Amino acid sequence: MNQSAPTSMPTRHGRRVGIDVGSVRIGVAASDPDALLATPVRTVARDPDPTAAASADLEEVAAIVTELAAVEVVVGLPRTLAGAEGPAAEAARTYAGRLSVRIAPVPVRLVDERLTTVDAHRNLRESGVDGRRQRSVVDQAAAVLILQGALDAERNSGRPPGELVRTDGRKPRTKDRRR
Repeated sequence: MNQSAPTSMPTRHGRRVGIDVGSVRIGVAASDPDALLATPVRTVARDPDPTAAASADLEEVAAIVTELAAVEVVVGLPRTLAGAEGPAAEAARTYAGRLSVRIAPVPVRLVDERLTTVDAHRNLRESGVDGRRQRSVVDQAAAVLILQGALDAERNSGRPPGELVRTDGRKPRTKDRRR
């Protein structure tokens, strides 16, 4: 009997983009082409009308994805410590859905990001960044943590991280809704 190693998951090469969706700013991070290390890219100001069909922040993030020739985008899903989803998670889901339509066929995935902003503030404080300067870079730092976590999870499991955002309006299959 011929038993060969599974070949269902090819090595995925290419740059990934990480997004931390906030109510005021959006942090953007990117990986190297080998998807090993996440680094900060930019902080994008949120459009005052986030429901606009073509909001300025959505267009700027889409331009970054195109400029970096990203093969995947990872958006942080801020769940509570108990794993529930509140208004911030709903806002991240909505943003991820709008972004996935805008940048298709580049896939967008939602990944759990509990406490990344708290960790980002702590890391910045420990590295000597003062409080006023933190506001302008904390979203980027949170995006780095979100993306690095997703890269590490994929490397450890051999599977894409989180939950695939579908552009057809249907809910993802159960196996795509990993928590």
